Formats: sequence, structure tokens, C-alpha cells
Amino acid sequence: MRKNILLWSLAGVLVVVIAAGVTVRWQFYGNAVTEERDLYVSGRAEYAQMVDSLLPRIRHHRAFGAYARRIDLERTFKPGHYVLRPGMSVIEVARMLKLGTQTPVRVTINNVRIPAQLAQKLARQIDADSAAVMQALTSKTLAAEVGFDSVTLFSMFVPDSYEFYWTVTPEEFVKRMKREYDRFWTPERDAKRKRSGLSRLEVMTLASIVYEETRKTDEMPRIAGVYVNRLRKGIPLQADPTVKYAMQDFGLRRILYKHLKYPSPYNTYINKGLPPSPICMPGKNAIDAVLDFEKHDYIFFCARPTFDGYHNFARTLSEHNANARAYSAELNRRKIK
Repeated sequence: MRKNILLWSLAGVLVVVIAAGVTVRWQFYGNAVTEERDLYVSGRAEYAQMVDSLLPRIRHHRAFGAYARRIDLERTFKPGHYVLRPGMSVIEVARMLKLGTQTPVRVTINNVRIPAQLAQKLARQIDADSAAVMQALTSKTLAAEVGFDSVTLFSMFVPDSYEFYWTVTPEEFVKRMKREYDRFWTPERDAKRKRSGLSRLEVMTLASIVYEETRKTDEMPRIAGVYVNRLRKGIPLQADPTVKYAMQDFGLRRILYKHLKYPSPYNTYINKGLPPSPICMPGKNAIDAVLDFEKHDYIFFCARPTFDGYHNFARTLSEHNANARAYSAELNRRKIK
């Protein structure tokens, strides 16, 4: 009788031990992630901050803590953007953080007028603050390294979405964008550029003006043609967007005579030729519109009084003045100042 009781007791203990072992193994190797989640670990984060961000995204916290201690994760975890995928175990999660096996992020740059705006946009997409990005964007040394100066460096950025590791440094970002810039300037684009007689910088600068003049892609080559005509004839461009840029007042709805005299190398009413650098980051459609500018004999254009986003074009000053009066009258009627 006693022997049977002992055997049953031993069997019970064995079952408990096996069950405990299975449970522990399941906690280490089983499904710790139930749905796909992103985890961002900043290079400025302490281990405790990383853990605080991670734990709500996984199960089996004790098992993770035990394994993290075993592999000394506190001293060896890597910053980055990680994707926690369903079915991952705590071991896989911990090893991912230790090895730094990041998943790239999509960084989009567009609709930017000045380097400070680009710095702010990038700071929301990579692990760097806007001050650090701005320092890179205005660095004379870095600009020279990629073949520009601190003023013209802004012309190097071609709007698009690019894959980066979230931990890319601002300096690495700039160098990568130089490679993208070189890729953008294909032999075909360079051949078209030579037709206009413009340098790459001049194309980007003129494209920025065209882009600010209109968002109508089908009209961009015609507007580009007007400016090419003016450049070739030595006529000041007299582009209103350059006045806004010179004044750094992008909310101006109506350019008045007093604004035209604003002293700045970017004001194309008082300076002949193109500004020193782009007045915004032009879309690819505007860049290609300059490369494929329309050949015509228009010298002037003015927004239509219908406010449909298109323009009226003119060959003579008298035609242009008539168009301008019609537009001005509509501005007055709508009480736009």
C-alpha cells in the first residue's frame, strides 16, 4: 500500500515537473508576439526605456527578462526600427535587439521650401533631432564633400520616398542623397539639359520657380518656356514666388509694388538671371518640365481671373497688361489683399 502511494506521489511530482518544463519552454520558445507591431529604439534611449516600449507589445515578460539577462542585453541592445512579427518568441525578439537586425523605414521628402523645413520633416522620420539635421544641411565641409556649397546643397535633394535605416545619421543621409541625385541625372536627362544651356543647379532652380508658379503638370513646360525665353533675351524673370522667398513670407496672397523692391539676391524683379539656389524643393514633374520646356515666343504670363490654376500667356507687354488688369480686378472683387 505504502509502495503504491509512493509511486503515485513520484508520478505526480514528475507530471508537475514535466508540465513546468513545458510551460517554461513554451514561454521562451512559444508565441510571444500575437500581432505585427513596430518598435522604435532611439540611440538616446536607456535600456529601461526600451523595455518599457517593448513589454506592451509582447507576452511572457518574465521569460524575456530572464533571457535578456542571460545574453547581457542591457549592455548590448542596438537602437533601430524593429518589426515584431506574429509568432516570434522572446528569444527571437531579444536576439533581434542584440544583433540590431533592423527593418528599413520609408523616408519621404517633398513640399519643402527651405532647409529648416526639410530638417523638421526628416526629424519626424529618422532618429535625429532637427538641430542635428540642420547642422548637416548647412555644413560647408559636408557640402564640399558631396560637390556643393552650403547654399546650393539644397538643390541636391530630389523629392521621392527612399528606404533608410531609422538610425541613419544626418551626415549619412546627405551622402546617400548625393548618390540618389547622381542616379536621377541619367544620360537622357543630361542630354535634355544641354538643350536648354542650363547647368544642373540652374535646372533645379528654374524648376523650383515653375513648381511654385503652378501645380498643373500639363502647363509646366509652357511656363518653363517663358522663363527660358526671358533668360535668353536677358529679361529679368520677374517671378512672384521669388519675392515671397526673398521676404520669407510664404503666406502672401497678393504681390504689391512695394514688395517688388525688397532687397535680396533671390528677388528676380531687381536681379537678372536665376536666383542663387532653388526657392523650394521642386517636384520631378517640374524638373522634367524644364528639361522638356515648350518652345514658343511667349514672354509673359498671368494667372487667369477664373482662378482655375491655369494662366494666360502673352507675347507683348500690352497683351500682358490687359491680362494683368483682368486678374487684378478679380482680386479686388474677391477682396484679396
